[in-house]
Amino acid sequence: MQPIKVGLAGYGFSGQSFHRPLLVHLEEFHIEAVMSSNEEKVLKDIEGATVVSTLDDLLQEDIELVVITTPNHLHYSMIKQSLLAGKHVIVEKPFVTNSKEGEELLALAKEKGLHLSVFHNRRFDADFLTIQQLLKEEALGQIYTYEAHFDRFRPAIKDRWKENKIEGAGVLYDLGSHLLDQALTLFGKPKWVQADVFPQRNPDKAEDYFVITLGYDVLRVQLYSRSIVLDPGPRYQVHGLNGSYVKHGMDRQEDDLKAGKNPQSEDWGMEDEENWGVLTTISEEDVTSEVIPSEKGDYSQFYLGVYGALRENQVLPVDPEDALQVIKIIEACKESAESGRVITL
Repeated sequence: MQPIKVGLAGYGFSGQSFHRPLLVHLEEFHIEAVMSSNEEKVLKDIEGATVVSTLDDLLQEDIELVVITTPNHLHYSMIKQSLLAGKHVIVEKPFVTNSKEGEELLALAKEKGLHLSVFHNRRFDADFLTIQQLLKEEALGQIYTYEAHFDRFRPAIKDRWKENKIEGAGVLYDLGSHLLDQALTLFGKPKWVQADVFPQRNPDKAEDYFVITLGYDVLRVQLYSRSIVLDPGPRYQVHGLNGSYVKHGMDRQEDDLKAGKNPQSEDWGMEDEENWGVLTTISEEDVTSEVIPSEKGDYSQFYLGVYGALRENQVLPVDPEDALQVIKIIEACKESAESGRVITL
């Protein structure tokens, strides 16, 4: 096996908590260099890595793949610079902050014959994988309503870029990217979008609230993210002609990664039974409910898919066109919120 040599651009929360542990524990990858201003923190976590201070320096290292985990407004320029240097690129979600930039980058990657993908890791959440399986089995029949929440209770606003009014900040780009990518993965492109998006806690800070409706034919997809929700209720509700699936609780992988657990361990991604969802179905007027064991979540599958694409000419785990579509829907959500109109796609 020839491991893929990785340069990690950025070593904040995402780089340290998500990408490093996945890459370090997969023999298919080796982190050669890290762009960071905190050399001590990097070397404590990644023994033997070269620490550099700029992207220019990182691109001079012996690497094949650049993994970009910097603030959202830097994604476009860093992706473009990396592609021009002949490197494959993985970037944290959201892909970019506007679709025009995304289209340019997709064209550049194609021109250079390079792979470009976006870390939409929540495609590999245990509960979302379970929903995908239920829909594949047509356990609910035709779907009429899909509802997904990413609610939190955070009355205090932290002094960090995600919560300040800068390009690409705010909950719509942050958590909205996850929820929109999941919805598009399940149901494809909607016909129209309606959204309410605004800074509920402080008008001088970034947006921290959204309610989004995606319209299909008879299907309605409703996505929520709110910062003042102490008792969040179900994370997912899926309602169809033959039944409903209701799911509480969050996928545990983020907490386990932050706690330093090994993503290659046998019980990785296994949800606690108390968080398993309930499937209620109707047949000949009889209504029955059963607890559905969640599928095994595994963020490692994203990077194993990247390895397959780079080494074995397989399909990328996240098509960059999908990530671009998420950005286009975000733009439609912003337009809808600002105009008070339904936006036809």
